[in-house]
Amino acid sequence: MLSVFILVPILGAIFIALLPGSTSSARYRTIALIIALGVAIWNVVLGVKFDPMLHQMQFVEFIPWIGSLGLNYNLGLDGLSLTLIFLNSLLTAIAILASDKSISRPKFYYSMLLLLSAGAAGAFLAQNLLLFFLFYELEIIPLYFLIAIWGGPRRGYAAMKFLLYTALSGILVLASFLGLCWLSGASTFDYSSLRGHDLPLTLQGILLAVLLVGLFIKIPIFPFHTWLPDAHVEASTPISVLLAGVLLKLGTYGLIRFGVGLFLDAWVEFAPWLATLAAVSALYGASCAISQQDMKKVVAYSSIAHMAYILLATAATTRLSILASIFQMVGHGLISALLFLVVGVVYKKTGSRDVNFLRGLLNPERGLPVTGSLVILGVMASCGIPGMVGFVAEFLVFRGSFPIYPVQTLLCLVGTGLTAVYFLLMVNKVFFGRLTEQLAKLPQVFWWEHLPAFVLTALILFLGLQPNWMVRWTEAEAAYLLIGDWQMATEIQPNIDQLSINQLPINKVEIF
Repeated sequence: MLSVFILVPILGAIFIALLPGSTSSARYRTIALIIALGVAIWNVVLGVKFDPMLHQMQFVEFIPWIGSLGLNYNLGLDGLSLTLIFLNSLLTAIAILASDKSISRPKFYYSMLLLLSAGAAGAFLAQNLLLFFLFYELEIIPLYFLIAIWGGPRRGYAAMKFLLYTALSGILVLASFLGLCWLSGASTFDYSSLRGHDLPLTLQGILLAVLLVGLFIKIPIFPFHTWLPDAHVEASTPISVLLAGVLLKLGTYGLIRFGVGLFLDAWVEFAPWLATLAAVSALYGASCAISQQDMKKVVAYSSIAHMAYILLATAATTRLSILASIFQMVGHGLISALLFLVVGVVYKKTGSRDVNFLRGLLNPERGLPVTGSLVILGVMASCGIPGMVGFVAEFLVFRGSFPIYPVQTLLCLVGTGLTAVYFLLMVNKVFFGRLTEQLAKLPQVFWWEHLPAFVLTALILFLGLQPNWMVRWTEAEAAYLLIGDWQMATEIQPNIDQLSINQLPINKVEIF
């Protein structure tokens, strides 16, 4: 059942690549969209069948592969994976829908998009550390080509920089995994086997430090962030949607699944420093966003700041903060995707993203009033206005982190205040004021060009008003992840239906 998320996009990519060359670009797009929507529908089917009150992996698939290496085809789904798989399926369909109907080399383009989706899905589902690494590296290849071929003027530089940084990230992640398996004496890289290791705290700390640097590059966290603004600026709009909405989440997913899940004792020791680094990264990203003149760079640096909130919540290591970090991943994915989409429409119609050139685009007669309204809505969500998913996500993050790290949380709150500063500066310059003569005759924006943004807007508002629809899938997983004792989890499992999240056993991290 879970292999559908991997095999269907891969087979779809192969099918598109083998289609006759005379097929029109629009037809390739339609085929890719049908495949992506089919995977998204299957995600909904599994979501209905998924039991959110169970902490165990569900729909498990296990096939022995290379026993001598400890590599097995081991997939599983829990509350953490389910939400990110849904985000991946949704944004893949959104990216295809937002792609230009007349894009060059369409067979290769849509094949790479589907392969990218398969790699991300495999990483979120993998329950074998080597299998996770293979998918973690697989997504680098299609993303490199998507930036290098269909990107902006400096696409070669941005793609190569992305490749070097993320390749180094993968090497460090693999080194940590290999060290854990070797030092623990395990014969397999299966996650469930390695979670029960009893390595000394010093060795755990070394392995965790290596893992963290690798994941910080992917997220990215200051000072490992420099590849991201270049990649976003040069990538096309659909690729920026996937990069910010899905691929950065591989890093934060790794923090929760492997950082907390495999090295809980060492994580407790590192946590104060991680919270401080999160505050620094949040303030740095927000400060850089204020000084940017490119709308896409403003959104890119905003991503750096908001991804730091996930690190802060994960560092606090309470049930509420882990739940908050998962919610923030989804919230940031939806909001950043919306902002990149509408900024892409502005660039397509005006030929510029320069905030010093653009003026008065909210003009109801000759400007881009619907686009401007969607930008304002996305900005409001990013600033944490109540009624939108951004408010719920940030409230949970700060509420879960403040009792543990009050100073770092307050600094991140300052970063949230700066979010309003840099986005309001951008909106005020670009959309208000008098429409300049150079922008007096803008091309019409058709309804289908805003359709992907309307879908994301509906989800941002829905989850902002009804957050329990997502919280219920991850509540039990957030609790059990911190117990650190699978036997204890097994013992209380029969009574899980009668327990609320606050009645589950308190772990030593929360006492800390």
